[in-house]
Amino acid sequence: MSSVLLTGSSHHWMSSIATANTLTSVASMPIRGNYRDNRCFRYSCWNWDEKRKRPKFVPTLIGAHKKRRLCLSAKASSALATRRNSSHPNFYQEVAREKFTQEISFQSKDKDISLAKALLYVAAEDEAFRAFNREIDARSRQSERRDALVPSNDQEWDSTEVMALAGKSINEWPNELDTIAKEVEAELVSRDIGCHLVEVLEAVNLVLFESRGFKRPPVLVDPKFSYLHSVLSSGCGSAILLSVIYIEVCRRLNLTIVGSRVGEEFLIWPQTGNPEELFKVTSGHSLFGVVNGRCVDDPMSKASDLSSNSLSGLDIATNRDIIGIALANLVRLHWKRASRTNHGLMLTSPLRLVHDPNDKFSKIDGSNIPLVRPQDLRLAIMASERLLILQPHNWALRRDHGMMLYYSREYEAAVQELSICMAFAPEEEAGVLEPFVKKLHLLRLESSWKSLGGHRGPLRVP
Repeated sequence: MSSVLLTGSSHHWMSSIATANTLTSVASMPIRGNYRDNRCFRYSCWNWDEKRKRPKFVPTLIGAHKKRRLCLSAKASSALATRRNSSHPNFYQEVAREKFTQEISFQSKDKDISLAKALLYVAAEDEAFRAFNREIDARSRQSERRDALVPSNDQEWDSTEVMALAGKSINEWPNELDTIAKEVEAELVSRDIGCHLVEVLEAVNLVLFESRGFKRPPVLVDPKFSYLHSVLSSGCGSAILLSVIYIEVCRRLNLTIVGSRVGEEFLIWPQTGNPEELFKVTSGHSLFGVVNGRCVDDPMSKASDLSSNSLSGLDIATNRDIIGIALANLVRLHWKRASRTNHGLMLTSPLRLVHDPNDKFSKIDGSNIPLVRPQDLRLAIMASERLLILQPHNWALRRDHGMMLYYSREYEAAVQELSICMAFAPEEEAGVLEPFVKKLHLLRLESSWKSLGGHRGPLRVP
């Protein structure tokens, strides 16, 4: 395909530039980061057309960005070598993101991606962010009480791999999965049985859910149940994280577990050449139900319409898909916590302006943006950034990311993200976004005017 044409009046302005090459260049650029110094993950290809009052594409890239790759950059590598034995959590946010990006790089084969490593890098970045904020808070308290020294609880890290997560380093948490697998092997030896599929899965279930006591929380409201190290430490986790642990343990036993999203649930089962055995009912249960019984709320309701034939028709989730599901859960949970003081507030609430000018959430005014909890919002934005690295062409994810930047009052970045979203979105959705982006651009200009030397009042030409 040599070009991509976006039809409809709302998209006509894009048709002349939406070639396959330009779309590829947009998709391959790193996602804009969350660091205040703006040293990485910045777009430079979308500007605002003042004359036509709409976004325009500028097919140039900053030279430094051309040199970036989906791997640990030379800058991060050199910094890691020269900043040894330092506690700079903000720096380790960047390194953890680089490591995550390297792990899920599109240059890697999906089968080579480690679910455990990718999700541990997610946890490392978020924990570094929290540590950074704790450090800032401690310094603020110390400056308020200059006569008292405030001890710091921050860890001294000399590489990302030894960053402390719940008392263990990133390298130690995969060892925990190894230990669980060895416990399963010991259970099989004690039974003096062979390695038949049914016996292996029964042993895995016994170790995970009986001996170790892994379980789902009654209500998933705390994001800690969606971080791999927290689940391994506490034994309580979300359905998708329990599925990840199940997959990783079985992989260490040379048993391949696959899965697929079915409705709102994620079902897993062993890859086998004889799927009929998964649905044979013994002792009142099928093997398919036994495997999923601890990983979904009601596996029987989801499995009732499945058979050995329909199972083969499901789309098997890739490792990237599974990581994406875990990240989407983090976005949802962090946003819910960030906005919990604004009942009914959704990411897309300001877009209602197009349909309901009286909506209390719809007025696009810097002084009327609903206040949300900044740290939780930033964690949601960070999860969204990683999700966009996995799915750069997903217009709905990019819209939600742009709206979170709007709530964070990062107007320039929000305009850029929503402008890119309009290039991929259906015509109807782009029509809703276009007037919002125009007003958001004006809000960005107003914000920049106010920042010019503390200027107050209207700007006047002398």
